[in-house]
Amino acid sequence: MANNINTQSTALAKSQEKRFIKSLARIDITLFIVAAIISLDTIATIATGGAQSLFWAIFVALTFLIPIAMLMAETGSAFPEEGGLYNWVKFAYGRLTAGIASVLYWITNPLWLGGSLCFIAFDAFSGYIFEIKGGSIGEWIFKLAFIWIAIYLAVINLKLGKKFIGAGAIAKVIVIASLVITTAIYGIKNGFQPFDFGGLTPTLGGFIAIAPVILFSYVGFEAPNAASGEMFDPKKDTAPAIRRGSVIATLAYILPVLAIILIVPSDQVEGLTGFLGAVKEVYSVYGGAADFLVSLTAALFIFGLLSLGSAWMMATDRIQAIAAADGTFFSGWFGEFSAKYGTPVRVNLLSGVMSTVFLAAAMTLVDGDAASIFTVVLTCAISTLLVSYVIIIPSVMKLNRTRRDVVRPYEVPGGVRGFQAIGTVLFLYICIGSIGVVFPGTLESIFGLEYNFQEIWGMARSNVQIFTAGTMLAVILIAVAGYLGSKKLRESLNNSK
Repeated sequence: MANNINTQSTALAKSQEKRFIKSLARIDITLFIVAAIISLDTIATIATGGAQSLFWAIFVALTFLIPIAMLMAETGSAFPEEGGLYNWVKFAYGRLTAGIASVLYWITNPLWLGGSLCFIAFDAFSGYIFEIKGGSIGEWIFKLAFIWIAIYLAVINLKLGKKFIGAGAIAKVIVIASLVITTAIYGIKNGFQPFDFGGLTPTLGGFIAIAPVILFSYVGFEAPNAASGEMFDPKKDTAPAIRRGSVIATLAYILPVLAIILIVPSDQVEGLTGFLGAVKEVYSVYGGAADFLVSLTAALFIFGLLSLGSAWMMATDRIQAIAAADGTFFSGWFGEFSAKYGTPVRVNLLSGVMSTVFLAAAMTLVDGDAASIFTVVLTCAISTLLVSYVIIIPSVMKLNRTRRDVVRPYEVPGGVRGFQAIGTVLFLYICIGSIGVVFPGTLESIFGLEYNFQEIWGMARSNVQIFTAGTMLAVILIAVAGYLGSKKLRESLNNSK
């Protein structure tokens, strides 16, 4: 009976299906993946580790990015319900677990948009297009506009929204391709930096330090499945789109990291200010046109960031709305999709308000202990996306074992054994990354590696771990409260046949 209930939907969830607007073809799904997976803001962060980070970026791409894309391709094509991973976890472990997974997955993005992405976009605009004084009303206007444009793109109907997301994905590819091609021209003209082949030698400390950033950057192939009910043919199109997206994402991370390492002196990589710093350096080969081209690239960079934030809002807000409609997120009020737009407007607006609140906190808490605490809380809250895979990976592994009756248009090589083996490796990766997020310094302590909490976080180890663990506990308690608050909505399931 419990398993039967886990495969049912509430009356509210079923009633929303008629509001889904079929909009996504295979090319749209591929572009959605490119928009969501490629984080231009983390490429420079990966590159700061030099040659060793390049090694780990390639190694983890081969052993994590491509394998997780394969698992999500099989699961997404086999279980193409709107809400994606919420339903996968529900089918495997029930609504409470699914509710926790969906909140962990969703809450990252409004906090990321308001606490990080809009700051990077502002720095790019002020530094390379038009200078705006920090702390001025102009900075507030820019950042608020960035947040609410991203929310607006998630609110409008998907037929229109997908065009902006697709354009943003193409903008990212253009920016990355221009950096890589111009780096080759720059190197031919001025010479490349000597490549540190010795730095390629992997170390445990190097892996532990970079793992959370790389893993956070490499997840998200299941995001389009949040809108499976809005795809023309999810069973046929999901797997090919994910496979193509995984190849593009792999190249889009590795090639620019290599380009940055080749043109930035090794003693300056640690101090690299960002992706656009490398762009400005290599664009000097264009002479008098360099400034204009840097500004143009910065504009595309900002548009790419906007599409990144909006694509994740489209995905995670849909997941949370389906969770609400299905009885795991308070009363179900947030489970309503707009009859006009076919989008979860109420959750979209909730995400926008949360982003705005975190923007205000980040702009206000800039000094002292409060700023240090906010940085720890924000970093941990943003990383809940990574932690959510501690639930998601075992769930898709269980579905692969127990739901063999479901037709699978695409299967991971090796069948069930291949899927389970890959899932086990991915789960180990996720555990390593999650420990680094929730309990920073723990792995370093176990392996006798140095980790200076005061230097990194501005506070003692005990305080850092209280706030990281406390933030994670608070998010989980929100999810549990949401589940308990939806008891009445779930009562109809007991009367279903």
